[in-house]
Amino acid sequence: MIFIVVKFAVKPEHAEEWPSRVEAFTQATRAEPGNLWFEWSRSLDDPDTYVLVEAFQDDAAAAHVGSAHFAEAMETMRPLVQRAPEIVSTTIPGTTGWSRMGELGLD
Repeated sequence: MIFIVVKFAVKPEHAEEWPSRVEAFTQATRAEPGNLWFEWSRSLDDPDTYVLVEAFQDDAAAAHVGSAHFAEAMETMRPLVQRAPEIVSTTIPGTTGWSRMGELGLD
């Protein structure tokens, strides 16, 4: 599984509209073959920061980055962000999804 986390520092004047501006990109990515999840969160410490957590089957991330909706999203996002997003991208061998956190003992 390819696991990716991206932090977007959005310009304050665009922070409230960010979810609606990236909605088409979000829906198109979720519909891609090999997409495992694509989820947005807003930082509790900085309301101008959005965090994207996404995962793809090992062979699907390259197609995502090469897609027309990805290119369009980059053009949409560019004027809305303060700077280039920060990213962590890694491959987690043998993993295909979320695991349970056993430390809370709820299962």
